[in-house]
Amino acid sequence: MRSIVRVILLVVLAFPFCQAVRGQCAAENTAFLPGEELTYDLFFNWKFIWVSAGTASMSIAQTKWEGQSAYKAYLITRTSDRLDHFFMMRDTMKSIITEDLSPLYFKKGANEGGRYYVDEVWFSYPNGKPHLRQRYQDRDGAVTEKTHDSAKCIYDMMSMLLRARSFRAEDFHKGEKLRLPVADGHKVEDITLIYRGREDFRMKSTGITYRCLVFSFVEYPDGKEKEIITFYISDDENHIPVRLDLFLRFGVAKAYLNKSKGLRHECTSIVK
Repeated sequence: MRSIVRVILLVVLAFPFCQAVRGQCAAENTAFLPGEELTYDLFFNWKFIWVSAGTASMSIAQTKWEGQSAYKAYLITRTSDRLDHFFMMRDTMKSIITEDLSPLYFKKGANEGGRYYVDEVWFSYPNGKPHLRQRYQDRDGAVTEKTHDSAKCIYDMMSMLLRARSFRAEDFHKGEKLRLPVADGHKVEDITLIYRGREDFRMKSTGITYRCLVFSFVEYPDGKEKEIITFYISDDENHIPVRLDLFLRFGVAKAYLNKSKGLRHECTSIVK
């Protein structure tokens, strides 16, 4: 099953990015500052009834990596005690990136329905080209390791999230499709998304209405399009996800932004 952590990260991968080596992939951060915190309420549709499922939170802080100043980001998801009886989820993701938004390290520790695993990726740039060292530990403790080299930019889910937030959305056309390369502990895969257009959305918990950019992540089993997530991104310089509709194997889930703290810009997507 796809974790809620994974899909929350994927929702902001909706921006074009440079297919190049690190020097060309590096970019100015225009969207966030250390100290930003986002929290979400999660709901699952259980036998036609929407029930509270838990919470998710993301935070960004300043840190050091091999003596250089960098950003450290966490994304944590926890199901509620009520939902734990049906499906327990305890996920934590950590990413270290340079101040010019290039990935350095990624880790995900996940306990999803009793299935525990750990993904790790180390990024380096010999001769200016990305080199990945990947490590995956499965639920039985077995470890697999591999390396991956590329002339193109490759990101983990968290570093791509932070990188994408600084892109301009004005260049999108309704119906446009993008393919994005993302690495975890044992593979590098392309993710396909479609831009659906703009829409205003009123949050149930806070009553705030946001002007949003709407996207969908899709898969193509047997060559047919299958929607996985529909998500709503604030149409302002912060580019934060405010709503997610998740089509999971066991049903439908929704995530709503409950609170934000330390945003870099005024939230101009709020409809007065």
